[in-house]
Amino acid sequence: QVQLVESGGGLVQAGGSLRLSCAASGSIFSDLRMGWYRQAPGKQRELVARISAFSITNYADSVKGRFTIMRDNAKNTALLQMNSLEPEDTAVYYCKADLPGAGQEYWGQGTQVTVSS
Repeated sequence: QVQLVESGGGLVQAGGSLRLSCAASGSIFSDLRMGWYRQAPGKQRELVARISAFSITNYADSVKGRFTIMRDNAKNTALLQMNSLEPEDTAVYYCKADLPGAGQEYWGQGTQVTVSS
């Protein structure tokens, strides 16, 4: 079992920045692939960014150049630095952990990000 706790959401004006944090416990963090997803009202949950156990990253086209995903294995934490925020980034952001090929995935409870115009 893996427990995930997100923090760092909030209200920010367009053009501003936020940093989301996801603290993991219950497994060997360095083995986990970590991802950030978001879900806006009336829309499906979508991938925002993901980082592998080898720190290979991939991003949704809509956030490339603005968001950066990082991991700190010493602190069992995944981070999402969000810059140049836009109202379209408003959503509940969820942290996800999984072990590719193992068929296991774990989700955090979500944190609200609201970007005002």
